[in-house]
Amino acid sequence: MSEFFLELFTEEMPPSLQNNAKIEFLEILKNFLDEKKISYNKLYYSISTPNRLIFYFKDIVEEFEKKTEEIRGPRVDANKESLEGFLKSKNISKKKIFIKKTPKGEFYFYKIPSIKVSTKKILQENMPFLLQRIKWKKSMKWGNYELSWGRPLKSILCLFNGTSLNFVFYHLKSSNKTFINKDDEIKTRTFKNFVSYKNYFKQAGVIVDDRERKLSIKKNLEKISKAKNFNLNINLKLLDEITNIVEKPKVILCSFDKKFLEIPREVIQLTIENHQKFFPISDKKNNLLNYFFSVIDKEDKFGLIKKGNESVVDARLTDAEYFWKKNKSQSMLKYVSKLENVNYFNGLGNYLDKTKRLKNLCSVISDELLISKEKLELASTIAKVDLLFDLVNEFPELQGVLGGYFAESQGFEKEVCLAVSEHYLPSGLNSRTPKNNYSIALSLSDKLDALVGFFGLDLVPTSSKDPYALRRMAIGLIKLIIENKKSFKLKEMIDYSCQLYNNQSINFDRKSVHTNLSIFIIDRLKNYMKEKGIRLDIIESSLIDFDLNNIFVIFTKADRLNKIIKKQVGIDLIENYKRAFNILNSETQLQNEDYKGSADPALFKSNFEKDLFKKIHDIRKNFTSINLENDYDSQLSLLASLKKEVENFFDNVIVNDNDVVIKKNRLELLKMLCNTFDKYFNFEKIEFLNEKAGI
Repeated sequence: MSEFFLELFTEEMPPSLQNNAKIEFLEILKNFLDEKKISYNKLYYSISTPNRLIFYFKDIVEEFEKKTEEIRGPRVDANKESLEGFLKSKNISKKKIFIKKTPKGEFYFYKIPSIKVSTKKILQENMPFLLQRIKWKKSMKWGNYELSWGRPLKSILCLFNGTSLNFVFYHLKSSNKTFINKDDEIKTRTFKNFVSYKNYFKQAGVIVDDRERKLSIKKNLEKISKAKNFNLNINLKLLDEITNIVEKPKVILCSFDKKFLEIPREVIQLTIENHQKFFPISDKKNNLLNYFFSVIDKEDKFGLIKKGNESVVDARLTDAEYFWKKNKSQSMLKYVSKLENVNYFNGLGNYLDKTKRLKNLCSVISDELLISKEKLELASTIAKVDLLFDLVNEFPELQGVLGGYFAESQGFEKEVCLAVSEHYLPSGLNSRTPKNNYSIALSLSDKLDALVGFFGLDLVPTSSKDPYALRRMAIGLIKLIIENKKSFKLKEMIDYSCQLYNNQSINFDRKSVHTNLSIFIIDRLKNYMKEKGIRLDIIESSLIDFDLNNIFVIFTKADRLNKIIKKQVGIDLIENYKRAFNILNSETQLQNEDYKGSADPALFKSNFEKDLFKKIHDIRKNFTSINLENDYDSQLSLLASLKKEVENFFDNVIVNDNDVVIKKNRLELLKMLCNTFDKYFNFEKIEFLNEKAGI
């Protein structure tokens, strides 16, 4: 058994390119080995440093058997030249071929005998083609070379069974050597196997395995935090990024002036995490401290790197402090009129126009949520003012959040400040959802106004492009409704939003907007339900009679059914429906008759019909009970409780009676049963793999 080891040494590569190439090429290699039936140990992997992409396969067989293969040649009745050409191309004599009958006629065949093939040889021949398959999101060329790669490729180290696996890839020849210093591409070293390679770099302080590197950084962060009694909430996304930009990680503790803690926490965190790629630190009560961790790539013997990091953070926070003090003293109400000078979107007016629309929408929603109209209108009036302030220009990611801080510093009520702060939330599927009614109302108004506006301009997302993040906006709207257990009159609100645009001389085709936006929201709701683990057939059934005003009810009913679908109660209720529906559907197609569900008890000939009829009426009566109106678990249990009456009916009653009138009445009874299920939702598309369901 042999090991295969490949290192691709490049100029420093961004983390995203590293990860994509590492995952993709490992899969390419694996698929190639599987295709060739070359066995290997399943503990294969790929690792990386900023300059090295490394691929390792253990226990690969040194040779494998290429099985017997029959090669089809020309038809038996083909001309002589065709046969001679086939013999020549395969370098064989006529004695080696035979005739075989196929569905398409008789053909000449040549049987290639099974042979042993060297794994090393097949890898040498194919490595250039395999490397060429890597698809870079961004690539570049350099010098006079033809190769297009994520970053300039400098060397290829490739070993098989301890010896160099030689091949040519564009201008590079693979070898058993690599550069040992990423900053000094002069010194090289020869390696015989992966263990010696890994150990050498470990002694040099380089951790070539990104998994080990990540663990080392995490342990050091936690070690220092414990010693200093810090509370460290590690940003895992940042940790992954840092892991892929260093190879000799060292954690150092840095600080900034305490006076900057008066700045909004989010500004400090954004400066430290996003802008500088450092880790902010809190105390045990989660109060932000004036310390941060920096992960560096070399020893800082004289503290110069630490000092430099602190200087950069201080400079950024000094600017932020200046803008914070300046902006919080500027009256938000006085700045509202200046929103007229800020364009919202070409064709949708300016931000003052949007503010006026939000104010009107919020007025309507406040009535539905039974909250103060005055507070909500005030929040909608100042919601976009922070766009005029310098601090938001410096930190555009904090739109809304900073508006909330400005409002708080100027004495606005708590609900107003919170609504302004949270009105962009939720910003996606995994984003936090506001729970305060004022925040819900302002966020819903903002998203609805945007969706109506962009759909009014016919800027609908395509399958591959969504430049205005409308999908994310619609998901946010759905999350607001479902996760807060609210029901809003969205249909009327969409119409009202169109009217508000029309009042500003921005005219839309109201019917078209309503239709297209409804379809779009349905699609987003499907995706949301899929993410929540709801079965596709349940989703499809729940949306057959979709009502835009009942998004929460639709989701909740589907979710409740999904939770019990594999339990006995779920099996019973689906079987009850399917046995009736399948017969009814078959008869409807054969007779081309539409049944209404109006069975006549006077025509019943057995107690089984009467019992089913009575049970259906009892369930319908319970469905209209106030106690069960929103108790979907009880509604499903009621439908499942039909099991006895349904089974007795089908076991003892022949639906296809010779008397046409009796037959029709029994089919009407089955339709009545299905209509009762429809009071929950249409079960037509629910899959049920029980033999009885087909009776």
